[in-house]
Amino acid sequence: MRRLVSDTLVIAERNLIRLPRAPDLLLAFTVQPVMFVLLFVYVFGGAISTPGYDYVDFLIPGIIVQNIAFGGFVTALGLSEDLNKGLIDRFRSLPMARPAVLAGRTLADVVTNSLSVVVLVVTGLIIGFSFHASVGDVLLGFLLLLCFGYAFSWLFALLGLVVSSPEAANSLGFIAVFPLTFISSAFVPVDTMPDALKWFADVNPFTVVVDAMRSLWLGAPAGNSVWGAFVWSAVIIAIFAPLAVAKYRRTASGR
Repeated sequence: MRRLVSDTLVIAERNLIRLPRAPDLLLAFTVQPVMFVLLFVYVFGGAISTPGYDYVDFLIPGIIVQNIAFGGFVTALGLSEDLNKGLIDRFRSLPMARPAVLAGRTLADVVTNSLSVVVLVVTGLIIGFSFHASVGDVLLGFLLLLCFGYAFSWLFALLGLVVSSPEAANSLGFIAVFPLTFISSAFVPVDTMPDALKWFADVNPFTVVVDAMRSLWLGAPAGNSVWGAFVWSAVIIAIFAPLAVAKYRRTASGR
């Protein structure tokens, strides 16, 4: 266990050290999310009715959940690139815990996701967003975001191991996650959707997490959304973490 922890921290440090040397990756965590916020608030916001909320208050929890889920793309792209360059074979030859490669990458995502959340919250505060909750609820919301982002990092870790190239990882990941974020309560009230889409949005984990964030940050009725969001995060990790580790073991063994 001690080796697993130390090796995980080394891999996480390796992934974070490269960020200052790759400014294009930093743009994905900083500039791109801000552009999305400004686009929705100032272009689409006037056309979307959100009873009981200013659109900026309605939007910020949703767009942060979307962005936090997409944060795992770095893991998918990085693992696919390491496989194609033969770096996974190099890791296999080292005296290190094999799960540490995946654990380190997903741990690094927690740091980059934290950066994205801070950037988006600050942007939201500048353009008019405000918290309507206690400090404890606000902090619980931050914890929920990081848990949900960490869960999706494991999904993307599996994706990065099964695709043939970083380009394929990018395309398939976008196809898988993009509809989930938009057919949810992230950007528009679910009640405005057609019946079939409304049914899907109601059971969509993104809707559960976004509703939980609005409850924690805006004081909206919670229902079962807060504990349900943490359960969804745990379920995603429980499903995709073992699958990703198993796939990595087979890949590292050459099977």
